Amino acid sequence: MRRFDMRLPAVVRLDQDGEFHTETQNVSARGVFFYLDRSIPAGTRCDVTLTFPPHITLTDAVRVRFTARVIRVESPLPSLRVGTAAMTEDYEFLRSTGTADFLTALQRGVAN
Repeated sequence: MRRFDMRLPAVVRLDQDGEFHTETQNVSARGVFFYLDRSIPAGTRCDVTLTFPPHITLTDAVRVRFTARVIRVESPLPSLRVGTAAMTEDYEFLRSTGTADFLTALQRGVAN
């Protein structure tokens, strides 16, 4: 899938370890890439909540919660941030006013 370079605020929730506030590096219709300050093993399930701002949705800000599974973990950068790729298994809109679906929101973001 095509990846879109999007820096979006994100909250990553892990059952046993609480939640982490971060920012996405890129997003696709099938997944998301973000950095954390710790490593998460591949295969770990997580919830990722993203906020798409009005300039992407062309309406109000839209929050989307993804159920995802970590599929790749990159070596830490010198700043100790660990790159994490997670594949989307399901998603739901937490607030939607005009955005038909996630893929539409991504495509609008690229057009702007």
